[in-house]
Amino acid sequence: MNLETVMQELEALGKDRLKKMYMANGAREPLFGVATGEMKPIFKKTKLNQPLAEQLYATGNYDAMYFAGIIAEPNAMTEADYDRWMDSAYFYMLSDFVVAVTLSEADIAQEVADKWIASGEDLRMSAGWSCYCWLLGSRPDREFSESKLAKMLEQVEHTIHDAPVRTKYSMHNFIYTVATSYLPLHDKAAATAKAVCPVEVKSDKGKNKLLNAVENIQKMADRGKLGFKRKHVRC
Repeated sequence: MNLETVMQELEALGKDRLKKMYMANGAREPLFGVATGEMKPIFKKTKLNQPLAEQLYATGNYDAMYFAGIIAEPNAMTEADYDRWMDSAYFYMLSDFVVAVTLSEADIAQEVADKWIASGEDLRMSAGWSCYCWLLGSRPDREFSESKLAKMLEQVEHTIHDAPVRTKYSMHNFIYTVATSYLPLHDKAAATAKAVCPVEVKSDKGKNKLLNAVENIQKMADRGKLGFKRKHVRC
């Protein structure tokens, strides 16, 4: 399949209801409104294909950019490639669910995520923290430095309330993910959640939102699900 045929298939799968929902969350034209699960049959035809992924991502079409993340070859991309993708990730569904997810399957994931967390830019910081969530939720505990993650929890505790909106969401998710997916720091992460929650996030749609990981961490513990790891990060 080439760029033209993939775009035609994506357009045929578009739904106005989903298009409106994506736009309500920050997507902008061009986009078709394709359900992510409906992309799987196209993936069976394309397989992993980095050159095609680059062409799709460059279209600026949200659905094409999302599909680019599905067919990308994470270790074929350099740090400069990931930075370039982030430059075009104009809202959180691209930064956190396309770029960060793709990065999480690359060997350079932690190195790049660390730089994004230190960048001072909301979407880059959000993607960096999100990448760690995808990593912790899928890779063995032995791949991480316990002392480094402990320092990251302390950083979250001291800065989350003053962080930009999307970074707040990802930092909060980081606390939850460490508590539920990284057993060596479960107790520290659970204590961090109790120290910082609830976390208030400003909303453009009226009432502000309160994030509170404490109950969800306890639910996972009660269900015996601590240490949960997913087999696949991408679709």
